Amino acid sequence: MSELSSDPGGNTELREFLRSRRARITPEEAGLPPQPGTRRVPGLRREEVAHLAGVSVDYYVRLERGRGANVSEAVLDAVARALGLNETERSHLFALARPTRTRRRPMPPQRVRPGLYRILDTLTDNPALVLGHRTDVLASNRLARALYTDFEALPHRERNMARFIFLDEAARELYVDWERSARGTVASLHLYAGAHPQDPRLAELIGELSLRDPDFRRWWADHDVLHRTHGTKRYRHPLVGELTLDYEALHPTGDPDQTLGIHTAEPGSPSEHALRLLSAWTGPPTAVPRPATTATTDG
Repeated sequence: MSELSSDPGGNTELREFLRSRRARITPEEAGLPPQPGTRRVPGLRREEVAHLAGVSVDYYVRLERGRGANVSEAVLDAVARALGLNETERSHLFALARPTRTRRRPMPPQRVRPGLYRILDTLTDNPALVLGHRTDVLASNRLARALYTDFEALPHRERNMARFIFLDEAARELYVDWERSARGTVASLHLYAGAHPQDPRLAELIGELSLRDPDFRRWWADHDVLHRTHGTKRYRHPLVGELTLDYEALHPTGDPDQTLGIHTAEPGSPSEHALRLLSAWTGPPTAVPRPATTATTDG
């Protein structure tokens, strides 16, 4: 079962996130003096977090149980400092503690602007794609489809990067460090879940991946969060061999839940040569006819 399901006993996501962060930080890392004896918990105790945050133990216990109503920004800041949260984790904590009270219903379809399609079609030497809600692949250019898989040949509901990484065996061969990429995808989904707790398609995706892949199920329980901005990935492509590609994750103005991901290779490198080979072997660059607007099946 997905942990995104409603919980009459409190905010499940908030509870599990705080527990996971508390378990990963040691008293020494938190600045507490060494204490004699054997500790029964791997990280901080609840009372230690309460002390560091300057709140009562009872208040923090209620918060960690997901029952802290109308918690103040000052308290959340203090808890974030006590747990040593980074900026992404802090933002996630605020989203979980102050969820938007909306009815659980299908989200409006995301639409890719014609200008973005034209950008994809002009990037003939670089794999590029547009990701949307829950890592749905909204659009991709020819070289991205050659690098990953032909997303546009799949049914709309299967055009999803997380599904590709965990459920397509080719993905485990494609990524040189598959675990690192897979864990990053899980952490990105957790960050999205904090901002969109009422997305029924997300609950469906998490439930499916949890049932079908034990790695996903285990890493989802870690409650790590990640905001992708840029980085480097290594691939082992069946046609052109190894590639090392940098990526930039850009957010088009007007829809912060869309991400334009562009992959580049260092000029003159073997990876740039491999990309050119991949482009040549997979056919000439042709512009795929694009509709004025294209939507996912969110609705």
